[in-house]
Amino acid sequence: MTAHKNSRALSSAASYATILLAGVVACAASRGGHSQPGRLSAVHADTAALRRTLDSIADAHHGVVGYSVIDLETGARISRRGDETFPTASLIKVSILVTVYDLVAKGQLSLDDPLTVLKIDQVPGSGVVQFLHNGTILTVHDAAWLMSTISDNTATNLLLDRIIIRRVWAKMDSLGLQHTRVHSKSFLRNSSVAMDSSVKYGLGVTTPNEMAHLFELMARGKAVNPAADSAMLDILEHNITDNMLQRYAGGARAAHKDGETDEVRTECTLWYLRNRVVACVMTKENKDQRWILDNEPLLTMANMGLAIINAFGGVPPAPPSS
Repeated sequence: MTAHKNSRALSSAASYATILLAGVVACAASRGGHSQPGRLSAVHADTAALRRTLDSIADAHHGVVGYSVIDLETGARISRRGDETFPTASLIKVSILVTVYDLVAKGQLSLDDPLTVLKIDQVPGSGVVQFLHNGTILTVHDAAWLMSTISDNTATNLLLDRIIIRRVWAKMDSLGLQHTRVHSKSFLRNSSVAMDSSVKYGLGVTTPNEMAHLFELMARGKAVNPAADSAMLDILEHNITDNMLQRYAGGARAAHKDGETDEVRTECTLWYLRNRVVACVMTKENKDQRWILDNEPLLTMANMGLAIINAFGGVPPAPPSS
């Protein structure tokens, strides 16, 4: 994240209050493509046509675009620059979230463990913890929620202090994601554990295929375990950012995380459509670096999100109330 996002801090504070009132509303993810009472049949998407549409959008973009799309019901996959490394910006925070829940599952950490906010910990950019008083106590769960839903940078750093950056690397390695790395704490480049890569990529690095696979593992209950993965996806369903892949999604249910810097826009999502669909779109070297709603990277990603949703039958109707 960059200092440009300071302007979002006050709206983030209001949004966090809304998030706290929202509560836990996760419902079971649909599995498989078998017809069940009250459940729509899975869609057999024309992935060749979808690839042509996405490539056309990417070709028109003034910058570099990579994507990875996975139909979890059929296993169909398409990608562009899928194995190329991209700066993640705050999208890398998903790897931190997974590591936190993995350590909890191993009994090495508790979601109720306290984290004390000191003035020296507070960094700018996204989030509200930077504005809290010295000595505020959060729990690990609080920090994980804030990191994932409003991309709170200070909350992220508190977690990294507790779990250690290299443990995130080790967890990603255990999942076969050897290009997915968080380099340092947010806004603290001097904390980097890989300075050359940190200078090149910023906060983190991954590939479209690797980040899509991480979401796929969570969707299948294999990133940590089914209960932990379900809890993480519930948190990611409460992400407040909706101006990229979610922009034209018509309120489709999604667990997602985004990342933004001047030259970078990224987002990875798990959509619960007629099929469960993972989509990661990453951009870098963007010519349009304006921090406005209608800048080109945001519109490019919005159009790609719409194309993916349409390819899988659009937003399904809400299930009948019981």
